[in-house]
Amino acid sequence: MTSSSTRSINATAVAGLSLWVGVMVLISHWMGQQAHRWLPVQASTAAPLVDDLFSFETAIGTFVFLGVVSVMAWVMLFNRAEKYDDTDAFPIEGNTRLEVIWTAIPFVLVMGIAFWTIRASEQLGTLGPMEHIHLRNSVEEVGGYPGDRLPAEQVEVIARQWSWEFRYPGSNVSSTELHLAVNEPVTFCLVSEDVLHGFYIPAFRLKQDVIPGRAIDFNVTPTREGVYRLRDSQFSGTWFAANQSDVVVESAEEHKAWLEQAARSPLQPGLSLAISEYATRQARSNPGWATVPPAPPPQVNVPGSPSQPHQA
Repeated sequence: MTSSSTRSINATAVAGLSLWVGVMVLISHWMGQQAHRWLPVQASTAAPLVDDLFSFETAIGTFVFLGVVSVMAWVMLFNRAEKYDDTDAFPIEGNTRLEVIWTAIPFVLVMGIAFWTIRASEQLGTLGPMEHIHLRNSVEEVGGYPGDRLPAEQVEVIARQWSWEFRYPGSNVSSTELHLAVNEPVTFCLVSEDVLHGFYIPAFRLKQDVIPGRAIDFNVTPTREGVYRLRDSQFSGTWFAANQSDVVVESAEEHKAWLEQAARSPLQPGLSLAISEYATRQARSNPGWATVPPAPPPQVNVPGSPSQPHQA
């Protein structure tokens, strides 16, 4: 084979490889854009940052997947041994070029993901501080933490097995349904009275562990009116899946009216699906394995509705 024909083959191979890499880049970019459609609606200032990071990681993952599958397919189709060929393959030990390639590509990808993640984390940090305060007693009064000096509405969140309670100290209101004003920053103070819980609102792209013995303050700003869902993301016992609550994001006027009406309402047992499910189970002739009884429902001004439709 002449040198000119060798150069022609090399040029064709480089052109074909470049074309396929370009196709993989386009497919990866398309998959990254599609990733936005797999997530719930965006309802907070944090949601676009988290979604963009997820989209970027999806694109990177798609590119890596296509690259690995392409190499495997190329080897299987064009470089596999003949039938009954038991000879050893040509050794590639000491191939500096190959070692540089398979070291450099993962390094660039990992550094790209790290850079994007750090940038997103810094932007999330500018949306509101987060503070952890160790408590002497996990059930002590939760008011008066450093979050009180922030220019935002204060909401104290108390997690139990298996119910949520939300207190609005500025209005002397408590509820088992979380109400927030749209486009208004809010500071949550999270406290657990028993075990580890997870404060998770998918539409807000917000998840924070609620740790016994600590009060955790952080800010978020809702950006879209609607009814969303708060879930317990940590396994906290038998009925942790029922430990859910509605999150109602409304206009500032509606929110103010709700607080005023709630303040005039008498205290009553809050919503706790675990209580009814536990009672139904105990009424059976064979209640099954032993379990921790749910905590009594909190006494609140607004219990909320378990059947209210929600968007995410």
